[in-house]
Amino acid sequence: MKILLSEAAPDYAGYVFPYAVWGFLEPGESPATAFAAGFLPSLPDLSRFYLCRQVRVVLPRFAPSSENRRVLRHGSSLTVSLLERKAFEWTPTRRQFCLDYAAHRWSSPPSPERIEGIFHSPLTTHVMLFQEADGTDAGIVSLYRDGATWFYSNAFYSAGAPSGRGAFLMTETVRRLSEMGQDFLHLGTCYARSALYKTQFPGVEFFDGTGWSSDLARLKQILSRQEAAPSGHLLEDSDYRARWIPEGLAELAARSPLRLEAASGSSKPPFAPERR
Repeated sequence: MKILLSEAAPDYAGYVFPYAVWGFLEPGESPATAFAAGFLPSLPDLSRFYLCRQVRVVLPRFAPSSENRRVLRHGSSLTVSLLERKAFEWTPTRRQFCLDYAAHRWSSPPSPERIEGIFHSPLTTHVMLFQEADGTDAGIVSLYRDGATWFYSNAFYSAGAPSGRGAFLMTETVRRLSEMGQDFLHLGTCYARSALYKTQFPGVEFFDGTGWSSDLARLKQILSRQEAAPSGHLLEDSDYRARWIPEGLAELAARSPLRLEAASGSSKPPFAPERR
């Protein structure tokens, strides 16, 4: 992947000068390459990805817990179908169904064009459709698939649905893909405690900046530190390093899959300015 670093707001007091990390696929790479490296799609046409603290389920490790089974019972009366996007009939009624959900749950007001874009972009290859016994739609999940890697992009359901409907949609999707023998389901970012519902699956991992970790106690400590709004950044926190990186930063760097190097055949160091 090719990388661009896009500046974000600096914190002079904490001596933090951050960059957002954008990734661009190179020939021979696919979106699954980006997902595995900790990136999620930044644009619906999959032309750009962003590095983030995200969550995925390693599907071969998934077996429903007692809590998962309790959630699944909430939707036992629903019919569930996994459809290729071309087999999913997109109707004005379904567009309104998704718009109504977004109006209640999204932080910014939705538009019909934005909803249309979700279901008519490369980011949606499949749809998980949940229906009542009478054929009424109860939930619609847009999914992206690249080989055995999947991305849970968007979920829509009625504002008047029974409590736990959203958890059921995600849990049933995890269960179905696991039973199909798939490898990974990426569930999006986790930057707040309200997103910890994404971690309620055996086989869950989060991306910590250098690799994938299954230690949820570590994730929760990161969230607690974030809530305290400290100055500085995570790897400068001595308490965090003492608990989670006792081997030291040099050893952590040695294990990191990330490397910055000059392009092949070039003696110029990376990011070196052109001489004029």
